[in-house]
Amino acid sequence: MKLYYSPGACSLSPHIVAMEAGVPLALAKVDLKAKQIEGGGDYLAVNPKGYVPALEIEPGVVLTEGPAIVQYVADMNPASGLAPKAGTLERARLQEWLNFISTELHKTIGSMFNPAQTPEWKAAMVALAERRLGWLDGQLAGKSYLMGDTFTAADAYLFTVLNWTKFVGMDLARWPNLVAYSGRVGARPKVQEALKAEGLMK
Repeated sequence: MKLYYSPGACSLSPHIVAMEAGVPLALAKVDLKAKQIEGGGDYLAVNPKGYVPALEIEPGVVLTEGPAIVQYVADMNPASGLAPKAGTLERARLQEWLNFISTELHKTIGSMFNPAQTPEWKAAMVALAERRLGWLDGQLAGKSYLMGDTFTAADAYLFTVLNWTKFVGMDLARWPNLVAYSGRVGARPKVQEALKAEGLMK
């Protein structure tokens, strides 16, 4: 399998999940502005949506959208605990978290990278993100990870999105549970391996 990624983008999430699950992946770096694959190739021919991640399962079979990809990869190694068994309430809880991160944090914080965003619109997005992060900080009180003591695919996604705050001028310091959580996830050996592989850590 091959993961098409851009360093630090939301594609970091399935990269971490694959590392944690012990699922081997080939990596293909994508220039998102040029829509070109490092070493040659038109990324739009792989994923016409034009953004990462995309997981090429076999030639001509491509899965897109991070929340779908992380569950697919996690299910390759059920013993990893990265995704509860399908059909259980716990699996629905995982999907609940993935959807919250995708719609309420990814889109909100991610929008701040857009250079065309007006100061007024950015201020509205910051205010929305702060409300969501405040709620999330409370949810993490007394917990190691989103689902309790077990690291799951949702944690790989949340860690990725929280990392973006430092690049858009948001300071997490007011939310101590989020700061501690980010440090805890970032210290995981497989997370560090993924960060190093993407050139995000020495």
